[in-house]
Amino acid sequence: MARTFKKGTLKESVYESLRTMIQTGALQPGSRLTELDLAARLKVSRTPLREALNRLERDGLVTNKPRHGYFVTVVDLRALDDAFDVREVLDGHAAQRAAARIGSEDKKRLRAIVRQCEAMASLKNRPMDDLVEEMRLGFEIHRIIARVSGNEFLSELLSKIFDKFQHFVWIELLWLDEWGVAREEHAAIVEAVCSGDGEQAAELARRHVRGSRNNIVRFLQARTAYQEALARAS
Repeated sequence: MARTFKKGTLKESVYESLRTMIQTGALQPGSRLTELDLAARLKVSRTPLREALNRLERDGLVTNKPRHGYFVTVVDLRALDDAFDVREVLDGHAAQRAAARIGSEDKKRLRAIVRQCEAMASLKNRPMDDLVEEMRLGFEIHRIIARVSGNEFLSELLSKIFDKFQHFVWIELLWLDEWGVAREEHAAIVEAVCSGDGEQAAELARRHVRGSRNNIVRFLQARTAYQEALARAS
């Protein structure tokens, strides 16, 4: 679907659009990204598109292969498992630190996001954009907690992990229908952080990441096994 961009925000909007398309699977891992096709799809010139692709390469979301162009980065199971292993530690640490430092405004913001997600969940026949927004809000909870931790390096590192592996969380939410579980776990983490219970917040955050990793790895392993079985049968 074509996007209409506001003047003055074109570069950022093109970047955000491409990032969302990668993270939600509209642009599949391994697929080639041709400037001509993307420019037509987004109805923009190739200049802001090139800048967006360069940024996405720095983010690790796309790979530039000499003489072949840009491709959506393919992440293997080992790298995915390793990344979630690191995220489990960092998320838990961030939640524990945030519980000791959070102020009233951030408490209000986190609880407002939880209420917003609950309100969105009550709607029937939700459009895809609505689901993408709920996933974004879920990550926003983690980003706020990371920022409130007071450790800028920790916050930046977690943000990069969120961006690079958001596509796999989308798989978990959409294909495994884990929306309700994620919503409940986010609410519990938020309340632990807001109440100042660092140990509980850390444990809930680690358990949340661990469960997500197990779901995603199981799904990808099953998909790979199915594809291999089809290949043998053909």
